[in-house]
Amino acid sequence: MKEKMIDLTNQAALVTGGSRGVGRAICLQLAEAGAKVTLTYAANQKAAADTVRRIESAGGVGLAVQANAASAAQTRQAFEKTLDTFGSVDILVVNAGVWKRAAIEQMSEKHWDETIDTNLKSAYLACHLAARHMKSRRSGKMVLMSSTAGQRGEAFYSHYAASKGGIIAFTKALAAELGPFNIRVNCVAPGWVETDMTRAAFSDPAFKQAVESAIPLGRIATPEQIASVVTFLVSDMASHIHGEVINVNGGSVLCG
Repeated sequence: MKEKMIDLTNQAALVTGGSRGVGRAICLQLAEAGAKVTLTYAANQKAAADTVRRIESAGGVGLAVQANAASAAQTRQAFEKTLDTFGSVDILVVNAGVWKRAAIEQMSEKHWDETIDTNLKSAYLACHLAARHMKSRRSGKMVLMSSTAGQRGEAFYSHYAASKGGIIAFTKALAAELGPFNIRVNCVAPGWVETDMTRAAFSDPAFKQAVESAIPLGRIATPEQIASVVTFLVSDMASHIHGEVINVNGGSVLCG
């Protein structure tokens, strides 16, 4: 049997928003590396069940828990179910998010709150619980998903950009706070990715071509390309990477 380059055997991961797109790819790659994986999902039970089926068909162990990522009670329930089932949470991936267009003068307070709560408050809720558990064990890994929008802004998505910029600052603050407890905290900032979330935008060939032309590599990322960076960051291969923002955008935003 070929030895795994990245081996997460005997580790348990909790991935928020793990039923589709980038989240699903993260779950599958973590499972392929040997991790037991809990994924949360908001509403699409069929997609969540399909992700668990894929994990199990590849020989892994998966658990799907319905949870509103912006709900403290439901996030706690997902965390406790992971502990009850797998005994620990060694890896946390904060991936749940929404991306909805709204010009600032038309954006309602409800629209703003939905994006900030789903994208940023959810990170606090998950990391709050994970930090307590990981500090007691003096071990753990967290990866928070940001975006190029959090680095350079994005017209008509100011609420999304604000939430993702907050993720970057939150990552750096947690890295300084939790590093002494052997808890590594990092951030991944994807650019455009081919997912359900972006499918409607890319249905316009002219728009898609414009996006591709603005990327130096000339192509849009796949969910698997984002997931591979997350998997690397939670592995021993990245054991001295801490508090970093890893850009996975084909060169569309060139920043340190």
